[in-house]
Amino acid sequence: MNAHSLGWDIFCTVIDNYGDIGICWRVARQLVHERKQRVRLWVDDLDTFQRICPEVDARQDRQTVEGVEIRRWSQDMPEVRPWDVVVEAFACRVPEKFLLAMAASLPKPVWINLEYFSAEAWVAQSHGLRSPHPRLPLTQYFFIPGIGPDSGGVLGSPAELQALDRFRSDAAAQQAFWAECGRPEAGALKISLFAYDNPAIPGLVEALRHAARPVLLLAPEGKGLGQVARGLGVPALSTGTCIRQGALSVRVLPFMSQARYDRLLWACDINFVRGEDSFIRAQHAARPLVWQAYVQEGGAQRPKLEAFLGQYARGLPQPAEAALREAWRVWNAGEDNPGVWAEWLRHLPAYEAHALGWAEKLRGWPNLVGALVELVGSRV
Repeated sequence: MNAHSLGWDIFCTVIDNYGDIGICWRVARQLVHERKQRVRLWVDDLDTFQRICPEVDARQDRQTVEGVEIRRWSQDMPEVRPWDVVVEAFACRVPEKFLLAMAASLPKPVWINLEYFSAEAWVAQSHGLRSPHPRLPLTQYFFIPGIGPDSGGVLGSPAELQALDRFRSDAAAQQAFWAECGRPEAGALKISLFAYDNPAIPGLVEALRHAARPVLLLAPEGKGLGQVARGLGVPALSTGTCIRQGALSVRVLPFMSQARYDRLLWACDINFVRGEDSFIRAQHAARPLVWQAYVQEGGAQRPKLEAFLGQYARGLPQPAEAALREAWRVWNAGEDNPGVWAEWLRHLPAYEAHALGWAEKLRGWPNLVGALVELVGSRV
């Protein structure tokens, strides 16, 4: 058996709205298309999955989309033989009867615990560690995406990065995209907003209303629209709404498929993102970004945020770094503070150059799927 001919069972529970299934879907497709693996993706919420991939039929318990076998993961999971690799994504747990089937298999599957991306120092010590099961003859391996060679690397399909490069160099493709999303005013600053509910949004809206140049704020339907409406002083917003106040135009977009949302990130000048999947995609997009981390119990997201900023902000001029740190702090603390955003926008040229350099660094770091295949190959 070798890593070129393996079957993978990937288990995903949809917790963080779209980020968990978004990452798992990218990993599954990359394994199939670029690594020639067989993948069976088990998902507990096909309705949410369908929103980012319209080809998925939420009524079907078993289907194949883009070469990936997709299975409904429910409490009455069918009796199936585990494949060569079993991946528990983002702290989910395989059903007990599947675990027992893994223990009875010969040879036993390589069992992976795929964690969230983190720039924290502990990643280098924990990535690749073994964890024997307390009662079954199974060993799990921790796989932790992160920054630098001592981690599981960063998710980024070479094919997707090539598509990004083609889009950036194709003026006609960009014009076609904006024709569908609504053509921005000449010279407008284009900003995408994908956020959880956040009391800091009205302050951002206020700052953009008084910006020195025209601003187009594009908000896909979903969480956060209530705070955008509050910032605009209107009762509510819905898909297709267009509102102009001062320098700011707000346009509410329909919910986008994963591929289309990628293009929104590539086409905008600034991206506000949240959670896991859009955060990684925005880094690859090589545009200034502001990240809203998923809130965890006891504020566990704060060290993760600070660790990333410690890496990301390195090399910025001191005033720009200070403004960036304060903007990210305000955004994640939910503080309504328009002045922070006015100061942050003042340093936009520095952030634009920095984002390009950061995206180049990402391409030089380990590729998550390549590192995952390499780890599995060393264990089979």
